[in-house]
Amino acid sequence: MITIGIRAAPKAVIFAVYDADARALLNVEDIRIPAAFATPDALKYLRSNLLDVLREFRVERAGVRITEAAAQGVNVERVQIEGVIQEAFASSDLAAYYVGQIASISARVGIDRGRFKPLVAGEEAYEVENWDGMSKEAREAVLCAVGAVNA
Repeated sequence: MITIGIRAAPKAVIFAVYDADARALLNVEDIRIPAAFATPDALKYLRSNLLDVLREFRVERAGVRITEAAAQGVNVERVQIEGVIQEAFASSDLAAYYVGQIASISARVGIDRGRFKPLVAGEEAYEVENWDGMSKEAREAVLCAVGAVNA
């Protein structure tokens, strides 16, 4: 089964494509939104590219890391992007998807909630290739992809 995990940032989306059967990462990449785009065009660009990625890799299940409800500084651009990601999932051929914060991602991955932040920070090793060389956002996307197996 091929899954995808996504972590939004204000001007980009980081995604990880995971082969659950082989327990291997197929791709970790980002979709950068061109700075010249106004918000509606940026969101359209993101949606179109995300749907292309889902088709290209024949993704069956997905997960997206969303902003924590208790976050002190909510970034409106990131929230808009997270909404477009959810709409793209709903418009796709995915068998299932989930929207998760730390607790729900941890539960789907099968780790204790307290391990999530040390894993993302790179303080603990994880069972995928190049874990140490990834950004924090890429690590979150990978954990979302692994958790999508249980979406």
